[in-house]
Amino acid sequence: MLKLKVIEKEITIEEGDSFKMVLSKYGALGLDKQENLSELIGDDKGELDIEKGFVSFGDIKMPVQILGFYSQDLNQWSWAWDNEDIFGENLIKAASKIKAVGDEFGIVEFNAPIIQLDYDACHSIAMTATAFLNYDAYYAVSEDGLDIFVAVESEDIKENNSLLKFRNTFYTFQKNFKIYPKIAFEAYTKLKGYIYKPHDDFAVAKIGESRIIVGFTERGNITRILMYDEEE
Repeated sequence: MLKLKVIEKEITIEEGDSFKMVLSKYGALGLDKQENLSELIGDDKGELDIEKGFVSFGDIKMPVQILGFYSQDLNQWSWAWDNEDIFGENLIKAASKIKAVGDEFGIVEFNAPIIQLDYDACHSIAMTATAFLNYDAYYAVSEDGLDIFVAVESEDIKENNSLLKFRNTFYTFQKNFKIYPKIAFEAYTKLKGYIYKPHDDFAVAKIGESRIIVGFTERGNITRILMYDEEE
């Protein structure tokens, strides 16, 4: 009997996706990237040079794309694509790609020039955009009552692909963000290039010979997260 090969569903933004769904798909990978950046810079504060298009951490310089900025007084996020006169065409290319996604799929958080939200929500937006656009990380620079969020690329940012980091990143993400946990686990696993195996009430991420097993309720909430490291 011929056995048909199951085609893995890729992680993409689809028609009808809300921002919560997009965050669920890309947020864990975005958080993963942020942890890589933190391992490099520690507590160092970045200095942004908009004219040259760099953010500097001591001797480390990283080219940036401006995503947007948060006004602390107004509690609002403004997209860089709506502020070309401030940042210039070359520094808003990443933000413009996000607007195009917002226009195509009707995601208000991506295509509204100004959004009323709190500071934490800005991180959700930047984290999602960073992962979707495949930048290495993002960083927020505070200047004159504004927090300017930039996407960065740098060979100095090294990936930590340990089993423990994967487990801890997913645990932190599902605990601290309002997302769909089951979708988030599948997306994070696949976007990291690992093998994903779904079952009725649990799912498995196969990382080499090791496993992360996450149990779910019928509504998709998490009941347990188990780690089996076969390399130890």
